[in-house]
Amino acid sequence: MRIQAWMFTLVGVFFAAMTAIYWLWSKEPAGTTALAISCGMGLMIGYYLLFTTRRIGDQPEDNKEAEISDGAGELGFFSPHSWWPLFLCLSAALTFFGFVIGWWLFFIGLFATLMSMIGFVFQYYRGNFSH
Repeated sequence: MRIQAWMFTLVGVFFAAMTAIYWLWSKEPAGTTALAISCGMGLMIGYYLLFTTRRIGDQPEDNKEAEISDGAGELGFFSPHSWWPLFLCLSAALTFFGFVIGWWLFFIGLFATLMSMIGFVFQYYRGNFSH
């Protein structure tokens, strides 16, 4: 995970340099903004991976002598059957569709997105499907 962290950090630094060069040569705001957002995303993911690497230690992919079986085992909990991602995507689509149709639909979609996010985050706080 350490290699991936440094790769994303270097991508973020590269985009920071390209953003500055692009802004100085073109003075074009749309491309500069896109490059700045790319820089932020690379640095954000790189920071998260560096932070996580320090917390959990070296992983099998960091060891050049590791075998494939060294990475076997439990990876974490993944929801076996959840409808919330579908509702979240539909409500986000409704929100973006509201930009085209009108603000009233945008606010309805925003409310639906907020409710779907709350449902997605708290879906297992009532127990493991006791129905």
